[in-house]
Amino acid sequence: MPTTLAEPLDTALLGTRTQVHSRSIDRFARAHDASHYLLIPDAVLSPADAEGVARAFGAVRAAGRTMTFRSGGTSLSGQSVSGDILVDTRSNFRDIRVEDDGASVRVGPGATVRQVNTRLSRYRRKLGPDPASEIACTIGGVVANNSSGMACGITENSYQTIESMTVVLPSGTILDTGRPDAGEVLRAAEPEIVAGLLDLRARLLAAPEHVAFLRQQFSMKNTMGYGLNALLDFDDPVRILEHLIIGSEGTLAFVAEARFRTIEVRPSIATGLLVFETLSAAMTALPHLTRLGLATIELLDAASLRVAQGLSDVPSAIAEIEVQGHAALLVEVHAADADALTASSTKAQSHFEQLPLAVPPRLTTDASERAALWHVRKGLYTAVAGARPSGTTALLEDIVVPVPRLLATCERLIELFAEHGYEGSVIFGHAKDGNVHFLLNERFDDPDSVARYRRFTDDLVELVLAQQGSLKAEHGTGRIMAPFVRRQYGDELTDMMWEIKALFDPDGILNPGVVLSDDPDSYLHDLKRVPTVENEVDRCVECGYCEPTCPSKSITLTPRQRIVIRRDMAWAEEQGDTELLRDLQKDYDYDGVQTCAVDGMCGVACPVDINTGDLVRRLRAEQSNSVEGAVWGTAAKHWGTVTRAGGVALTVADALPAPLVRGVTHLGRAVLGADTVPLYDGGLPHGGSKPPRPESPADAQAVFFGACIGTMFGAEGDGEGSRDALRALLDRAGIAVVIPEENGGLCCGTPWKSKGHLDGYALMSDRVLESLWEASRHGELPVVCDAASCTEGLDVMLAQSVAKNPRYADLRIEDATTFVAREVLPKVSVSAKLPTVAVHPTCSTTALGATGALTAIAAAVADDVFVPEGWGCCAFAGDRGMLHPELTASATAQESAEIAEAESTRGDFDAFVSANRTCEIGMTRATGRPYRHVIEVLEELTRP
Repeated sequence: MPTTLAEPLDTALLGTRTQVHSRSIDRFARAHDASHYLLIPDAVLSPADAEGVARAFGAVRAAGRTMTFRSGGTSLSGQSVSGDILVDTRSNFRDIRVEDDGASVRVGPGATVRQVNTRLSRYRRKLGPDPASEIACTIGGVVANNSSGMACGITENSYQTIESMTVVLPSGTILDTGRPDAGEVLRAAEPEIVAGLLDLRARLLAAPEHVAFLRQQFSMKNTMGYGLNALLDFDDPVRILEHLIIGSEGTLAFVAEARFRTIEVRPSIATGLLVFETLSAAMTALPHLTRLGLATIELLDAASLRVAQGLSDVPSAIAEIEVQGHAALLVEVHAADADALTASSTKAQSHFEQLPLAVPPRLTTDASERAALWHVRKGLYTAVAGARPSGTTALLEDIVVPVPRLLATCERLIELFAEHGYEGSVIFGHAKDGNVHFLLNERFDDPDSVARYRRFTDDLVELVLAQQGSLKAEHGTGRIMAPFVRRQYGDELTDMMWEIKALFDPDGILNPGVVLSDDPDSYLHDLKRVPTVENEVDRCVECGYCEPTCPSKSITLTPRQRIVIRRDMAWAEEQGDTELLRDLQKDYDYDGVQTCAVDGMCGVACPVDINTGDLVRRLRAEQSNSVEGAVWGTAAKHWGTVTRAGGVALTVADALPAPLVRGVTHLGRAVLGADTVPLYDGGLPHGGSKPPRPESPADAQAVFFGACIGTMFGAEGDGEGSRDALRALLDRAGIAVVIPEENGGLCCGTPWKSKGHLDGYALMSDRVLESLWEASRHGELPVVCDAASCTEGLDVMLAQSVAKNPRYADLRIEDATTFVAREVLPKVSVSAKLPTVAVHPTCSTTALGATGALTAIAAAVADDVFVPEGWGCCAFAGDRGMLHPELTASATAQESAEIAEAESTRGDFDAFVSANRTCEIGMTRATGRPYRHVIEVLEELTRP
């Protein structure tokens, strides 16, 4: 960052707890969002509160610079990128305060929609806006874009459900619009804004033709330009200001907190897919379906159905038809309870049966069937964007037209795809709102492709405006449609928008080029370059869905950022920018490679199925030297000896003064490196127990694979450990098990795989699977493992080995939690339940689908089960928490705070449980509370 910029910012922001990030890796990592625009900021600010933002306004103005707010980075229209000062609002501003028994909620702009809805779920309430990106998009973006979604329409979006806001105006004025004296405060602090808004309202009301036009435009979803409807809907300057800020995309003010009226959750749901012979038939049926009061009516055109037929779990209603000009409507009925759902579903089904459908209609309440139907809708983006040619960008666009004009619009849009050569493009979206999305792939490093994109955009604008629609429905105007605001609204209304911009931001410091632009070609500037990178991550669309689940998000990089920095390094190399390349490489090893937990949670959230851990493991493999690889190869052959030696070492260390052992490991890390020698501290347990002896009873019902971490790490306190506890429970339930012959020397392979020692991993895989094949009697018995991360490791090992040895396909791997919940719980009795238990789900129980079993066992041992809403991967990740304890400390901070808060209000928990020994160690370190495997607690409470 230039010194001329750094010095005034650092000086002006002293005392505000605002961080100034100037490293190249920080600036480039935060530059990318989900749009097809890319600008690299000169600096990134992370303010902690509204006062910090107010001071930042002054500092940026004094420096003659501009600033742009950036939060979740899920924006698709370029409104959260900047080549000047970028302000990160996700790192802080995460407070969520539920009020009025869930009827209202106060939220900071850095909290995600899913986090807020999780907090509201206990009250059977939720936010009105329901964007598809709810896993990652933040409240700041939802308000800034006036986001909607599949169900909320124009009646439950931010504009309609906002109760008040705390805003920071560019002048530095901080206004709480919910205060009784907010009007007086605004008049005293910003008289020009008050007078200007009232004047604009009077002028608008004096022009009936403009009033009628705006009423028509905002009778639909519409995020094009500023919301001039606020001048019609309100006469109080505070309310006008508040509602103009909604949808203004960070160009008028900063929203430091938003207070929403929440919506009642209707938990009883039935879902169905109505398949029509033609798009025309589907559109003809739409008005009648809308009158039924269906919660969602999602359109899938013929191209969408063809893509859906390639999905692994495509429903038979789609799989069995020969798609020609077909179209489908995905519909849902929501109700408060089962009886109401039955009544509404019966009424809807009766209507469906009168429609000219290609296949018989059917509503289902089955969770798996409903998930498969929604996978069709949501899988379109995955299938099309994930399969795009390398070097291209996936553009997900949205438009809206009056519902009666939707058929003509979609038919012409399909023609435009063909005319401009956009193959494989699909149309889908919110049919009941006249709002559809379309997905196309384009590359912006080729002048001919950019020219094609210009021609297509011109035709699109003409089409939508001719149909009395809006060029933006819910994704925001951004940079992509800013030059076309005047085309949609005309000169007088557009000039009013420019007046509003000048009233709020007279110095033009906020997000220039977004919402309004007088440059007709500005939408073609700063288009994103997407250089080809590694196969594991090349299909990344930079959407950011992976980021909230990433354990390193608050300390180094997220999965998206790990990928985009690889792209930026590839671009720098292509351009011959060796200085930038060296600068990025310098910090990438620690930020990108060593502090990745490779927990796979990013793959669970990713819409195009990328597990960034695969990239990190390969990079570690490339860094691995031959000596280290040989050592780990030898360890694979003698793993039983290694784990027993490790357990003995921990037991010896446990008996010595902790400072002495820490000093030795600090010395080793200084000599051999922090990524080679784990850091010992007094929080580590003593060594574990010996593995059980092999046995193979004739009446065995399962194979017991005792995780080697039970040999390495002892149980918490005086406990017996999950391995011995599981064996005791199985005996108590009368379930005989096989213990494999090589039991003590087998491992799931994760230590080799995560460190990139692939030869050792292959060696261990061969040993383990052959041993389990024999022990399971050639797949007859399930293999049960007592540590969730090891179960997942075995599952991955099996999946990768089946191609080479198909007979292993009959092997079944199961976590102890699911086996015990199903087979053991019905056969044992808990003597006396504990009053309370706190549960830490793990990334592995999530990946395995075993979290439900974990909580079921917890419910069997305690009356009150508490699962922290902010739980996440602890990032202990085998030995990663010992190599980089700062990673685990950061990853567990939110959950630890939630545990402390819960204990302060409800009293101490009687037990703390999880499903994996290393995760238990990580959580014990983080919270100072003794975490144990849930099976240990169950075993103790079922003793005779």
